[in-house]
Amino acid sequence: MSVEAYVFIECEHARSKEVLDKLVKIGGVKEARIVTGPYDLIALVAASNFKVLGDVVISKIQLINHVKRTLTNVVIE
Repeated sequence: MSVEAYVFIECEHARSKEVLDKLVKIGGVKEARIVTGPYDLIALVAASNFKVLGDVVISKIQLINHVKRTLTNVVIE
């Protein structure tokens, strides 16, 4: 079963571009954009299952320097 999720990312002030440059190099990140609103970036992440998705978010995205927090929303359709 494959799974996709939108990951909303809050960064430290004025660090969105730096985080974006690292984010797009992570395997499974299909698309990432800087946005306005309470979050600074939104990434579409694809994974083979929920465990792999969790590993990408926790072990890769959240460990990028200047990432403050994330919110993951799994695509259901």
